[in-house]
Amino acid sequence: MKKTKIICTLGPATDNPQTLEKMVLSGMDVARFNFSHGAYEDHEKRLKEVIAVREKLNAPIATLLDTKGPEVRLGDFENPDGVVINEGDKFVLTTKMCLGNEKKCYVNYEGLPRDVKAGTVILINDGLISMKVDSVKGSDIHCTVIDGGLLTNHKGVNVPGVELNMPYLSERDMNDLKFGAKHDFDFIAASFVRSATDVTILRNFVEAIGWKDVKIVSKIENTQGVDNIDDIIAVSDGIMVARGDMGVEIDFQRIPAIQKMIIRKVYDAGKIVVTATQMLESMINNPRPTRAEITDVANAIYDGTSAIMLSGESAVGKHPIEAVQTMTSIALTTEGDIDYKRQFDNFYPESGGKDITSAISHATVTTAHDLNASAIITVTKSGTTARMISKFRPQTSIVGATINQKVWRQLSLSWGVKPVLCQLKNNTDELFDHAVEVTVKAGVAKKGDTVVITAGIPLGMSGTTNMLKVHKING
Repeated sequence: MKKTKIICTLGPATDNPQTLEKMVLSGMDVARFNFSHGAYEDHEKRLKEVIAVREKLNAPIATLLDTKGPEVRLGDFENPDGVVINEGDKFVLTTKMCLGNEKKCYVNYEGLPRDVKAGTVILINDGLISMKVDSVKGSDIHCTVIDGGLLTNHKGVNVPGVELNMPYLSERDMNDLKFGAKHDFDFIAASFVRSATDVTILRNFVEAIGWKDVKIVSKIENTQGVDNIDDIIAVSDGIMVARGDMGVEIDFQRIPAIQKMIIRKVYDAGKIVVTATQMLESMINNPRPTRAEITDVANAIYDGTSAIMLSGESAVGKHPIEAVQTMTSIALTTEGDIDYKRQFDNFYPESGGKDITSAISHATVTTAHDLNASAIITVTKSGTTARMISKFRPQTSIVGATINQKVWRQLSLSWGVKPVLCQLKNNTDELFDHAVEVTVKAGVAKKGDTVVITAGIPLGMSGTTNMLKVHKING
């Protein structure tokens, strides 16, 4: 069973229901909806397709809404094909609405002239184009082009090392989140999180619109996010290492070390960590990945990432099914090379926490390893017990048995967890017996095997994992 989860971005390449079904059968766990692109009608159509495949396959495919976030972007140009600017050219970025040409263009953040000064370097289109600020006059930022290229509509703008005072939630983001609440998405991937305050603002908003039990995965994409990582982890349900904009905002040679640092911190906190961007980029056009891409995916798994993500490879690529199959193959091979039991013994000789949940979870993994159990069955209403076991990265398969459909889907993003749906029973013993039955039915264990069961008694109280039971499946 694959332990590392796979997130796939949906787009035109996945609009065929047969393609989406094959992606799920190939190892896709979560469907990502990128709200930087596409109309609500497109997202709604794709959501219906995900639900149809989920129901057909009885697969707990989770949905993730990726926000646009506080992005700075160019406006439109007179020529829809854009304009070419060259090294040494003078160019003006203005917050006055206008159609762009070879001399100037509109930028959507009104506060940009206040935040930059002479000498500031501005990057456009993922850093492919750069210019240095000469002066600021009112709403106009006068620049000299350093690296030229083609400017086209709505390209992203980055200002490395400068703290932009943009409000975290734009009107567009709020409308997108209302759409997400209406359709009960399982996760929010919060773009450009700079501080714990941004996450709190987002969480307060989703609670105010009645969006219950949604999990927030904060995307770390700039220097502020990296500098405030500990505080951001504390208030988030997960973290995404979003290497695209991060590689523009931060010196690119620092990205590997930052990736490893973030994965380790989130891993230790027992939360979800996603590694994203350009993992199999060449497969947008090619049926096979490069050797460097294979190594990149494998190294993220060696580092302990919970999930790996496909972006353009699945959304607009020529080979979305093959990309998922490739990720699954790399994950299975890499996981087979890791001695998770030894890793657990080295990293967690003790529970690492003084609370009952940590102690019982640690003891559960230790017992499962000692007895060579086929599965750890976590009976959970909120998913907390399964996520705590997942933190310890056991060699043993984890089964997240729950009566809650949303938790069933959300556990699809937790490392090593096989989510299974249970029916509500009259008492704890009946529920445990039923959890064992569905575990056998799911093919994780068989008659005659030993399993370890853990739960919180009474059931339904989050954070009360306090019970461990060794069970021999009667054969």
